[in-house]
Amino acid sequence: MPTYAYACKDCGHDFEIVQSFSDNSLTTCPECGGTLRKKFNSVGVVFKGSGFYRTDSRGSSSQSTVPAASASSSGTASTPAPASAPASSGN
Repeated sequence: MPTYAYACKDCGHDFEIVQSFSDNSLTTCPECGGTLRKKFNSVGVVFKGSGFYRTDSRGSSSQSTVPAASASSSGTASTPAPASAPASSGN
């Protein structure tokens, strides 16, 4: 269950309380009986893995990256074929 933070508009008392999503927000200060307001905090979300940052999905460098372990795990390394020389036209 999430923890919500409240502050009293009248006396300044602030506190946190664990409430269910379906519970109604508190409206009365437990100290003075004044009006409460809900305080908003930063969200505790952690993004793990790839795809969350701008550099993860942009550019050609991420597409051409191949792990070195996959080429060596098969036991045979493939070598690229040599480029053929253009035919000379005897002009």
